[in-house]
Amino acid sequence: MYKYNENDQQIVEQRAAQFRSQVKRRLSGDLKEDEFRILRLQNGLYLQIHAYMLRVAVPYGLMSAEQFRMLAHIATKYDRGYAHVTTRQNLQFNWPKLEDVPDILDDLAKVQMHAIQTSGNCIRNISADQLAGVAQDEVVDPRPYAEILRQWSTFHPEFAYLPRKFKYAFTGADEDRAAIQFHDIGYQAIRNAAGEIGFKIYVGGGMGRTPMIGKVVNAFVPEEDLLIYTEATMRVYNQFGRRDNKYKARIKILVHELKLPEFTRLVEEEFTALWQEGAVPLDKAEIDRVSAYFTDPDYEDLSEKCETFEQHFLDNKDFSFWYKQNVLDHKKSGYAIVNLSLKKPGVPPGDITDSQMLTVADLADKYSFGELRSTHEQNLVFADVKKADLYDLWLALKDVGFAEPNIGTLQDMICCPGLDFCTLANARSIPIAEQITRRFDDMDYLYDLGELKLKMSGCINACGHHHVGHIGILGVNKKGVEFYQITLGGDATNTASVGKILGRAFPEGEIVQAIEDILKIYIDIRTPEERFIDTYRRVGAVPFKVIYEEFSLKGAKL
Repeated sequence: MYKYNENDQQIVEQRAAQFRSQVKRRLSGDLKEDEFRILRLQNGLYLQIHAYMLRVAVPYGLMSAEQFRMLAHIATKYDRGYAHVTTRQNLQFNWPKLEDVPDILDDLAKVQMHAIQTSGNCIRNISADQLAGVAQDEVVDPRPYAEILRQWSTFHPEFAYLPRKFKYAFTGADEDRAAIQFHDIGYQAIRNAAGEIGFKIYVGGGMGRTPMIGKVVNAFVPEEDLLIYTEATMRVYNQFGRRDNKYKARIKILVHELKLPEFTRLVEEEFTALWQEGAVPLDKAEIDRVSAYFTDPDYEDLSEKCETFEQHFLDNKDFSFWYKQNVLDHKKSGYAIVNLSLKKPGVPPGDITDSQMLTVADLADKYSFGELRSTHEQNLVFADVKKADLYDLWLALKDVGFAEPNIGTLQDMICCPGLDFCTLANARSIPIAEQITRRFDDMDYLYDLGELKLKMSGCINACGHHHVGHIGILGVNKKGVEFYQITLGGDATNTASVGKILGRAFPEGEIVQAIEDILKIYIDIRTPEERFIDTYRRVGAVPFKVIYEEFSLKGAKL
């Protein structure tokens, strides 16, 4: 993973010192809250319902065991003993005191971490495929390019105050695991017929109040043009993006209103102008320099069949279930990719305690070359585990609560903090997630349902990505009462789609039963090989709308 040089370290230390002075002025009353707001947001500090929330940047989801131990220390000393993994691969602390935040930033700087640009109208934390570098279907490892773009965009003076927040995502695989079509700019690293590396670039994707699927603005941008083409795109947005209405300020609205051909023309025009102004292409030496931080670890030759693993797989049914559900094939023979499920029943999705974090850091050192990754599904990944070590790792993960064999099932749901924490939320999410987990706790039933992406948000801002859930749940408020709207058919992969609203919203007491009735209909009408999303795309919404008739007969108030 990338290591800071002297300049990098100086930047984060100076930013932390600068914020310490700003916090001191706020606490003394020299800065009012409206004056302080822009300063704290530049450092990832939000003011939530009960307390401040600090969002820590985790570029492309990659962390060292040392960094994870520091995060555990922060959770213990400055928070309430836990952290939260977000859908953009960051970590959040929900209870820091304002006077402690400068100390937290100092501690983060000690392990080459920060909270810079995790909020505000700027280029946010850059996310990527959590399996980058180890996936069998990968064409190009996108992490060096994500890192180059991170360095380029951090404190970029031209893009420090954009019309609205801006998000990048990278993948280099055949299967999109980074939802690149739902980002302001999505990059797919590819090779052309000549074997040259370049990028297929999507622009104008996003969720929130107006969900849109990104459009291809350029099918192949050579790697040396990555920064210049990105700058051209950003300049067009910065110039023409709306600033008079925050709901229409995202680049997706600009692309929609201009139409793709005109937006593309403006970008190409700006791209040409940048070259004429003396733009410097991305140097191959710089690409090689950064790529050197992302070389393969010291893999052993493990091409021979692992008899110990095979025996455990045959002898222990629980281990074999976990392996089938939570473990993925690795590009290197004899190794495996392990998903750590942060979806244990009774725990809010994505939450992890300080003691669990310390154990995970130790396990990363022991089994995965001292690295771990956060995912878009609010889980963790050990990317480089020997198959011979899988059984022992499974036992250790069981002890810490991260061996639930539920990855990809209904239980592996995404859920935002909702009204329990967030000032923007209209309804609670965590209690509904807990009710769903309790209702659907039969693993045989969950396995029979097959792959099913359930995603839930407490408001239209869609931090829980409900728009792209096979089943999405959106919390809404009707005259002070919480209701829950269901969407079906969303998908964040290559076959991207935005879920369609099924009908009227359900009150809290009826939403879980409504989900159960939808699943019963799915089971009745699916074909043996179909996932939920496949069945929905074949039959549409009509068969599922019968649940409204059933609830009306029961006297439910919809």
